[in-house]
Amino acid sequence: MAEAIILGSGTSNGVPMLGVDYPPSFLANPKNHRTRCSLLLAGPEGNVLVDCPPELRLQLLREDVKAVEAVVITHTHADHIMGMDDLRSLCLVHRRAMPVYTTPEYQADIRRVFSYAFEALKADVAVPKLDLIDVPETLDICGLTLRFFTVMHGPWPVLGVRVKDFAYITDVNHIPAPAWEMLQDLDVLVLDGVRKKPHPTHFHLERSLEVAAELGARTTYLTHLSHDYDHDEAEQELPPGVRLAYDGLRIPL
Repeated sequence: MAEAIILGSGTSNGVPMLGVDYPPSFLANPKNHRTRCSLLLAGPEGNVLVDCPPELRLQLLREDVKAVEAVVITHTHADHIMGMDDLRSLCLVHRRAMPVYTTPEYQADIRRVFSYAFEALKADVAVPKLDLIDVPETLDICGLTLRFFTVMHGPWPVLGVRVKDFAYITDVNHIPAPAWEMLQDLDVLVLDGVRKKPHPTHFHLERSLEVAAELGARTTYLTHLSHDYDHDEAEQELPPGVRLAYDGLRIPL
């Protein structure tokens, strides 16, 4: 059975955040421990990874994921790409380059940040082998059909993805009309809801709830969450049909 796995549900600082004292009751709930945002689309013929956060190795080990057939990079902010070096282990084990789908501008960022991955090195030097590919409108892979669209995260375009009646949008503060059309008739929507007070480049809680109500997915999960949300208490205050994502959440496709 195909499923979407929320590998990480936290904002760019992660939760718990460094330097902050938390009540023991907050830390006692595993759902309040949030690694940086990523998603695994587990299809009948393999796995597609969406984004590579700093905790990628730990996320894949936690979910016992031993193979990834391709990667999608939504955008190249640090919390979404700084785990890309972990792909070298998969390249070594499976003896192939990793297909990485993203936009040309983000391909340039990846080449800059991980320049060593594209250099001619000695055969026994292990680096991630990345095959950068322009993201298409539709991608048939791993027995799944992925449809891509663009939302805005302040001035930065971010890729969203739809598979069947499931859609995933991280980092967003504006959904253009073409993307809005792609988000109709959803069973499940995973949507940015970074914190409770307004944010200049993310949906905050109030705006996330407005968008969720307008789009009308059967269930909306908020992700990219800060420590504003004490999971169990916050969920009790959400309207029907809206939940908080958490690390390890599995959603049937």
